[in-house]
Amino acid sequence: MPKDQPVAREVLSTEVVFKGRIWDVVSETFRYNDEHLVRDFVRHPGAVAVLAMNEKREILMIRQYRHPVRKLLWEIPAGLLDVPGESLEAAARRELIEETGYDATSLETLITFHTSPGGNDESITIFLATELVEVQHDFVATGEESDMLVEWVPLDDALKSVLASEVQNPSAVVAILALAARLK
Repeated sequence: MPKDQPVAREVLSTEVVFKGRIWDVVSETFRYNDEHLVRDFVRHPGAVAVLAMNEKREILMIRQYRHPVRKLLWEIPAGLLDVPGESLEAAARRELIEETGYDATSLETLITFHTSPGGNDESITIFLATELVEVQHDFVATGEESDMLVEWVPLDDALKSVLASEVQNPSAVVAILALAARLK
């Protein structure tokens, strides 16, 4: 059975070539076999996402504008690991509450993946949230989050949309496929 494995390569140099608000672009020179290779990539703080499912096998999806692709995308609640010392689970719970107004009595890791390993080091851990309760919160949404649509979608409908390439957000795609495989 295939299994990804970490490998330590000698890094000869690292240079930040662009310092961003959330992520940086770095250029690294490393030794690979008998060569010195240079690769530029986005250094990312990582993220979490939450696939919330109710007792009717509906999942909680949000629709949010994403400027780089100029689309309103159907997604699942997600966010950056940008609070120092915050655990993955705490970050997932925070994002779920801020983006949907729901908290989960049960929260478990569903799957972890790299978004684009040829161009960035981002890793996203997706949690499955069940036994949901509505909660009050004081988060004020701004920017693209200010008009997010939150909707319960039957899992089977979401799966059909993924397979028809009608839902293209990678966290949503991976989460829906993983949950569908688990429940099969």
